[in-house]
Amino acid sequence: MQRRPLLVLAAAVILSAGSSVPLAQARADGPAVATRGTVHGAARVTSTPAPGVTLTTLTYGKRDADDVWTVQVNLPRQPDGPTTGAPLALGPRDTALRVATALSAAGFTPRVEQVTTPEYADRRAGVLGWTVRTGRYADEAAATALVDRLRAAGFTARTRYTGQDGTDDDAPQRVHVLRVDLAAFGGRLEAAHGPTLEGTEKLTALIGASGAVAGINGQWFYNSAPGGLYVKNGRILASATQGRAGIRLDDGGRSFAVDTFTARVTVTADGETAEVDGVNRLPGEIWNCGGVGGDLPTERPQHDLKCTDASELVRFTPEWGTPPAGPGAEAVLDSRGRVTAVHTTRGAAVPPGGSTLQATGDSGTWLLRTARVGATLSFDERMWDGQGRPVTLGPDTLILQVGPSLVRAGRVAVNAVGDGVVREGADQTFTYDWTVRANPRSMIGRDTQGRLMLVVADGRDPGVSEGLSIDGAARLMRSLGAREALNLDGGGSSVLATDAGIVNRPSDATGERSLGTGLLLLPR
Repeated sequence: MQRRPLLVLAAAVILSAGSSVPLAQARADGPAVATRGTVHGAARVTSTPAPGVTLTTLTYGKRDADDVWTVQVNLPRQPDGPTTGAPLALGPRDTALRVATALSAAGFTPRVEQVTTPEYADRRAGVLGWTVRTGRYADEAAATALVDRLRAAGFTARTRYTGQDGTDDDAPQRVHVLRVDLAAFGGRLEAAHGPTLEGTEKLTALIGASGAVAGINGQWFYNSAPGGLYVKNGRILASATQGRAGIRLDDGGRSFAVDTFTARVTVTADGETAEVDGVNRLPGEIWNCGGVGGDLPTERPQHDLKCTDASELVRFTPEWGTPPAGPGAEAVLDSRGRVTAVHTTRGAAVPPGGSTLQATGDSGTWLLRTARVGATLSFDERMWDGQGRPVTLGPDTLILQVGPSLVRAGRVAVNAVGDGVVREGADQTFTYDWTVRANPRSMIGRDTQGRLMLVVADGRDPGVSEGLSIDGAARLMRSLGAREALNLDGGGSSVLATDAGIVNRPSDATGERSLGTGLLLLPR
């Protein structure tokens, strides 16, 4: 076992000296995953789903005595707030100490643990916060019983498995790696979604409908639609999360790049130009934030946070399906951008080859004033990479914005702050649960030989496969030989499948989850 430093304070020590002792020492023989080369000490099972395509399942790591079920006791948002209904998984040390004191007074034996983050490309290693735990059990049932006792005593609690803290490089893992030599395979990698953008579809259904050899889950999805920039066949089908990471593929994946992307879409009507806030998403709801035009509480990326804007222009294309109805205004446009109708409510169907432009709030007033039946509305779409260089979209360009980046130019490079997976503000519960702790992960990359890599690490399976932190996912991809790599949607969405069926073990109790988008390996 090798763990990064995790500070544990016994309750008696907390209340007296405030000193600390290390939870565990690093084992001399080192981690199972090396920082260079390949994964060491792993059992391997390899098959060949198609010429030029290899599928390898790696099993490595081991369960040890430190892997137990415990109970996390939540902290209040305010230092002197009540413990009943407390929402935070971690917080300031003084707040953690106060909750630990209350637990001791109630007859429990707390531990206060310091949670740290590794160094990311845009953030130094450091303390993220402090969490409070109590109890150590071999099974979850005993920890659940303690949760019931704590709740009866006025505390908010949940079970945790310490093997999924994300700090153990030698935790049990089961990783599935699909490598594709496109020259030998002769096919291509493409993105796919269901019959409409609004609506989800299982990966196995996408594979079956397309005749794909294999596939992996793609983007996040919110309101049953892809979240983040989605460019397919050179057309923008979903809005950019400004500055977030993504992959750009051309020529079916033969050209592959991990980068960050920003985009700006404007519309000109009656000589006036206005910003288009979004493409193919619900007006007013900006999931993952990173929008434009006065979004609240921020216009910077914040993963899994919904920002809002009461005044928006959102364009809908035929790929969306049926646009949302509601108050506001809209213009209906034919394939040449000519206005065929203007409405004082929203929800008209998109004409074949055309679009609709919906407006809410003050933007509705602007649209009703400037759009006239018979006039032409012109749209301008521009995009830039992380160096500020214009991105030209070709007829086969595919961009999927997911993130964060994991490997750039052969080096671990996680843009955690810029990508919004380290949250702004004092509440770092999301950062702890999603970024620091171990979860099922899906990843895409290209190795030093130019082969595509589709990778899924199973997780949330105690003693079998714990999953990875974001930093762990980056180091795994580097150790597998990736020169460039990006994190895809994960958790219960993580799925890798071939035309013979699902390869990994999805973590949802109901099995395979329906997805917003998938990446499919298609034959000639």
